[in-house]
Amino acid sequence: MKILILGAGKMGTFFSDLLSRRHRVAVFDIDPDRLRFTYNVERFSSYEEVRDFAPELVINAVTLKYTIPAFESVLPHISHNCILSDIASVKTDLPDFYKECGHPFVSSHPMFGPTFASLSNLSNENAVVITEGDSLGQAFFKDLYRQLNLNVAEYTFEEHDRTVAYSLSIPFAATLAFAGVMKPQKAPGTTFKRHLQIARGLMSEDEYLVSEILFNPNTPRKLAGIIEKLSELKDIVECHDSKRMGVFLAQARENISRQDDTVI
Repeated sequence: MKILILGAGKMGTFFSDLLSRRHRVAVFDIDPDRLRFTYNVERFSSYEEVRDFAPELVINAVTLKYTIPAFESVLPHISHNCILSDIASVKTDLPDFYKECGHPFVSSHPMFGPTFASLSNLSNENAVVITEGDSLGQAFFKDLYRQLNLNVAEYTFEEHDRTVAYSLSIPFAATLAFAGVMKPQKAPGTTFKRHLQIARGLMSEDEYLVSEILFNPNTPRKLAGIIEKLSELKDIVECHDSKRMGVFLAQARENISRQDDTVI
């Protein structure tokens, strides 16, 4: 298959390296300098090259902010039966775009990133394939993700964004709160250092990506839950209420135990 990847960033190069073993792959980026870090693929920086390549599948791996504009820029240069695909972490505006674009499409979300995941061992990581869209495209990404030993879940667009609000917005918000009250520690404990590592990783992510994940329409309700639990914990601590603390910790342990039994 001829596959065009939009964007030569971390995920774009990850997919190009992965897919170039079995497919003819080209990577397009408006910044030719970024293409220096792509190998075993064709490198494009003009739409004329895209037209001549005639891709059968386009994988959009640009920054979330530019996902739809990148699609719109390439549409005049590809055939109408070319499958469009995105790996965006928030799908809010994509369903409407796909309805109007006139192309078959498939949407997925590899729920790992180069910041935290070991790309050489993804057996503990997850991916989502959206159930709305082209069946052949869905089959392609399911097979690809399973080859990587990823746990694959299937959601609608709406279900995906609700899941992201839970699995990304909550830890993002908790980490930002931790970073927001942080001050220099001469002798930080092990738990502090682990949280600090997570915070540094999050702060290295694209600012727009972090914002868009938190701007997910489902996020405010999750934040309200965090605030409610913190308020309850604050009251327990101020009152030195050992009995309520026991109940609070027991509930937390039960929640963690239930999470261990789920995939995502």
